[in-house]
Amino acid sequence: MFEAVARPFRSGRGGTLPMTVPAEAIVATGTLFDGRSARPNPVTIHLGERLEITGAGIREDWSLFDIRAGETEPPTMRIGVAGSPIRVEFTHQALAAALAARCPDLRVDDEKRGGVLRLVLWSIAAGVSVLLAAIYGVPVAAGILAPLVPQPVEMRFGLAVDGQIVSLLGDPPLCAEPAAKSVLDRLVARMTEGAGLPGDPVVSIRRHAVANALTLPDARVIVLSDILAKSKTPDEFAGILAHEFGHVAARDPTRAVITAGGVSFLLSLILGDLTGSTVIVGVGQAAISAGYSRDAERAADAYGVAMLARAGGDGAALAAVLERIDSDADTEASPTGFLRSHPYTRDRAVKIRDLAGEKPQGRQVLSEDDWQTLQGICAAEPAKPATDRNQRP
Repeated sequence: MFEAVARPFRSGRGGTLPMTVPAEAIVATGTLFDGRSARPNPVTIHLGERLEITGAGIREDWSLFDIRAGETEPPTMRIGVAGSPIRVEFTHQALAAALAARCPDLRVDDEKRGGVLRLVLWSIAAGVSVLLAAIYGVPVAAGILAPLVPQPVEMRFGLAVDGQIVSLLGDPPLCAEPAAKSVLDRLVARMTEGAGLPGDPVVSIRRHAVANALTLPDARVIVLSDILAKSKTPDEFAGILAHEFGHVAARDPTRAVITAGGVSFLLSLILGDLTGSTVIVGVGQAAISAGYSRDAERAADAYGVAMLARAGGDGAALAAVLERIDSDADTEASPTGFLRSHPYTRDRAVKIRDLAGEKPQGRQVLSEDDWQTLQGICAAEPAKPATDRNQRP
């Protein structure tokens, strides 16, 4: 029939493929289907350097690198060109063997390969979409939803986050010396009277070496005792409280919890860890970081200055304590945390003093006796941690 000789065949991909190339061209007959109708078209198939297919009104010239074989039952073989609907069927065994030897991609499944690529691309697109939703969409949605959260739901938010935060902080003991606690409660009542805050504000102080104050949903404020230690006047301490009440008024804690929960949920979808613990831990850590936006911080500062002035204190005291905490955070071995996520302390302090105006003469929110009493709130034996964190402090 024909004699076969070994001859290197250039692949067109920067190399050569060792192939068995027939010394004579192979000619066979077959049937062509144009992909537009079911009508069979008799054709002549000529295999040389390329594959030529001719018939009545038909002339095809195919590169051997583009030929693909379809699934058929021997001895029938079906071939086509990648990306074309045209198919040719034949039963010539020598032609089939020669094509198998000379067409490097004959058995490549382009559809399957393209399907895998599409799957990978769609997976990447889905992941990017989820990340964009977490970065941009969730905060916007949280801002819309936060004012709509019913009080009973916000109360449950507060309970869940309160327990998680106390646990993440290492269960710091509650400071509750009775006389000092009474002073604190009177100060909070005086400052929030007529403020129209959502919920009934409750402030608790816990013994901790980090200067921080955390505002939670349901008007809960946790003050770590180092804040009290760093406050030189009652107005400075009251300024911190007033700032946190500003976050309460704006529903910032609820917004932060919704954002943290939504982001944790979306990231869990990507990472495959869709558990309640993942979401709750993310919410607790977000509340500890207290990373509100710059606009939210400025609004809370302005609210705090106005509240402190109404209570008879000096709004500029808030600037003084913020600057002191920020300075201590840069010099102490154990950095304070209150300002780490709060932008531009110096600029904030300037703005706060501008809002506060002239310092009121001889006025402050607490008498010296009450201030000294309040400073001793952690002096007594620390209160044992509550066995039921579902109760308000």
